[in-house]
Amino acid sequence: MALIDTRTSRVLFTALLFALGLGFLYVARKTLIVFLFAVFFAYLMEPAVSRLEKVLHGRGRAIAVIYMLLLAGLALFFFSVGPRIGHEAARLGQSLPALLNRVSSGDIAHEFGREHGWSAATQDKLRQFLTENSDDIKRYAERFGLRAASVAKEVWLILLVPLLAIFFLKDGRVFSDVALSVVQSRPQREFLEAVIADMNQMLAQFIRAQLTLAALSLMMYASFLGLIGVPYALVLGTAGGVMEFIPVVGPLVAALLILSVALLMSYPHWVVLLIFLGGWRLIQDYVITPRIMGKSMELHPLAAIFGVMAGGEIAGVLGVYLSIPVMASLRIVWRRGRIYVEKKRFGPLNEYTFGSEVQPKR
Repeated sequence: MALIDTRTSRVLFTALLFALGLGFLYVARKTLIVFLFAVFFAYLMEPAVSRLEKVLHGRGRAIAVIYMLLLAGLALFFFSVGPRIGHEAARLGQSLPALLNRVSSGDIAHEFGREHGWSAATQDKLRQFLTENSDDIKRYAERFGLRAASVAKEVWLILLVPLLAIFFLKDGRVFSDVALSVVQSRPQREFLEAVIADMNQMLAQFIRAQLTLAALSLMMYASFLGLIGVPYALVLGTAGGVMEFIPVVGPLVAALLILSVALLMSYPHWVVLLIFLGGWRLIQDYVITPRIMGKSMELHPLAAIFGVMAGGEIAGVLGVYLSIPVMASLRIVWRRGRIYVEKKRFGPLNEYTFGSEVQPKR
């Protein structure tokens, strides 16, 4: 009698292949993340390419024209606004060591206290707190600086994203056809076609919504900070807009960064700034985001938080950003899988559309 029957050996072999696949994904996560961002970029460009393709009667020509227009827009932006952002960023970087010394030594407590009319006792308590924790402050600042430097070293990967996106724009339909050709069973082919269609719709909505939210945040931050005279308003507004791409964590980090720089630079109207940051977050999360994003993600808040935390553990900041679409994709597979199982057990169901619940045919 065999120690392991055929069915058990198949299960073990499948589990082994699955574990090897997960291991490969973890080892090659940086490369895969670059390809995922290229896919997202392709989804962003797809509507314009498809419309222009009908006019130019060629997808390759449409892609070339869109990329030339994109390069022209980026060049116009960097030549008009880029020097100002670079100048402010350089000034802020030069002033950071001195600001850090003022914080760790506690000198900023007296400066800030005198400007806001604090008592001498309150100033001394704040100064004592800062001096007692000066080592921790310096350590966290160094850790943040090292983290920022490591991210800056991999900025060159951003240049690969639009280049790789060209191949997805040009041959994306071929890739999906190849994936479908592997499946021979008609029900399985229908399942895979439905999953691909739902994921295409979800990712397209997600990318366009994220870009819109980031642009709104950038304009609002830069405009309001400049209006009330916050130092380095343009570079802080740009940072706030960029961090809007990172779910949950990004807006919080942006608000802390803006408020911290304002306080360190002895900005007097910090209460107004704090009210603006809180008010804008409420408007963005509960008014603008639901209208732009709609129900495209279909995720429970707990699932979103879990995805963000797990993504951060696996791939850092990029993992946090990718966590929401990955969780939404898993949800699509799960719900399409339910329909597939129900069809096999009870017969046809009403066709599921992205954003709706599964309903049996009556």
